[in-house]
This record gives sequence, C-alpha cells and structure tokens, in this order.
Amino acid sequence: MSQRLIVVDWGTSNFRAFLVDAASGRTLDTRRSSSGLRALAREEFPHYCAAQVSDWRAGEVGEPVPIYLAGMVGSQRGWFEAPQLELPVTAADLADRVVAAPGLDNTWIVPGVKQVTPTHVDVMRGEEVQAFGALALAGVDNADCCLPGTHSKWARLEQGRLTDFTTLMTGELYHAVRFHTLPGEPARDDAAFDAAAFELGLSRAGHAGGVLHALFEGRSRHLYAGLSAAQVGSFLSGVLIGEEVHAMRVARPGLERVLLVGAESLRQSYTLALAQAGLTVEAIDSDAATIAGVLAIAARHARRRA
Repeated sequence: MSQRLIVVDWGTSNFRAFLVDAASGRTLDTRRSSSGLRALAREEFPHYCAAQVSDWRAGEVGEPVPIYLAGMVGSQRGWFEAPQLELPVTAADLADRVVAAPGLDNTWIVPGVKQVTPTHVDVMRGEEVQAFGALALAGVDNADCCLPGTHSKWARLEQGRLTDFTTLMTGELYHAVRFHTLPGEPARDDAAFDAAAFELGLSRAGHAGGVLHALFEGRSRHLYAGLSAAQVGSFLSGVLIGEEVHAMRVARPGLERVLLVGAESLRQSYTLALAQAGLTVEAIDSDAATIAGVLAIAARHARRRA
C-alpha cells in the first residue's frame, strides 16, 4: 500500500479532499470547496479532481498516490456509478467492490449500500464509510450511529456489519420550511443558535397535532407567545431534529447509546436533542470518520491488487 493516500468525500454540495499518511492515519493537508455534484457536468469530474490534488501526486515514483472517493460522486448523477450493495455489509465487502474512476489513474470509487425489503426501501452513499470509520475510532463492534446532515442517516452496526439504516430528510426539510414557508419567514436572515428556542422546539416532538402543527407554531408563537424573529430558526430546527430523534426512539426502543458522527456545526444541536431523549452520546468528527473508514477499505483493496 502507498505510504500516502488521498481521501475524497464528494457530495451534492461540497468537495472535501484529505492527504493522509496511510500508516498513522494523520492528515497531512486538506482541500475544501463548494464544487459538489450540482456544480459540475459528468465530464468535468476527473479534470476537477486532478486539478485539486495534482501537487499531492507530483514527484511520485511509479503509480501516482491512490485516490479513494466516497459519497454521491459514485451515483448516477456523479463521476461514475458504483454499485449499492445489499445489507448486511462489511467494510471488507465495500473494499471488494470498489470501481475504477475513468479518466484518472489509480482513482477508485467506494460503493454505497441499499436496503430493499417489503417494508423498508432506502439508499446511502458516503455515510456507510463514516459509520465503519466511527466504529473503528470508538473501538467497538456494535453501535448505533446518528449521522446528521441534509439527509440524516441512522445506521445500526452489529459485529462489524452494517445491518440496518434509516434516512430522515431533516436538513433538507429545515431549509425548505425556513426559506419557502410562511412560518419560516422571520428566520430568513442568519441568527445565532438559541438554545432556549431550540429546546422549546424539541418539546413539541411527539405531541398532539404532530410535526405539521408544531412547524406552524413557528408562526403562531412568533405572533402571540414571545418567540422573536431571531429565535424562529432555532425553534424550527428543534421541532425537526426533535421529531427525528423521537421517531428513531420509537423505531428502536432498546436504544441507549449513540455515536454522533457529524461536523462540529451540527453536533451541538444534536447532542442537546439526543441527551434530552435520554441517550448517551459519543461525538465523532465526520472528517475523521471518513478518513478512518476509507483507510480500512483502501488497505484491503491494496492487498487484493498486490
């Protein structure tokens, strides 16, 4: 296996690349941009990626430093479609099914996963890598992971196998409500996170009237119950994150401990919500989880190619 590795997490909205020391897992350099899938045509992907990391590959003798890509880059809308494997799945299964990315030497796309049963149909790309990375970083074989984002994922891993996951459109729905509905109108401008308003929103989860009424309370409470314009966004966030956590508590009644895998900007609100629901939380940085997951996959893939 190469002494260095390039890990790329490429989603719909963002590009993140990490130059990593393969032996220690230490990050040597980082590149970030807003050039996600929406910003590029399919034929632009290899050229954009090469431009972002060319200096990291310069001067290498033999094969260039390997690149491993995870996320929506492997979807139909991305660079090249990688398979989505049926559950249950291990990190080794992902390694065995990586595909070569056309147009750039020694560049590989990690597969996603899918769950298709008579009662649950779901898909995932990128978060499965973070879930396996979180498992390694936490030093456990069994865990429930909460991976918040535009489309939050809750993943269950048992004996090192991903056995179940659920997608919840929390982040995308929050954006839609805040910017495209009447209750969200006072929250159009940026405002600081308000813990009191967020916790009030959390308290509405599971109450009579459901989430559809609770969201409208963003307007009625602004008009008549003292919720300021600067608090409305935090209230709406609390309603939706509270509903997400409540739904998963109902779906997984034995849930006690959660690995919270996310960016620092999301961990504060989710930690409040999970703790209020009586769950023990271990926070893990999403970039660290991505790197740890890809390193495990790349090591096995390199052994297969040797």
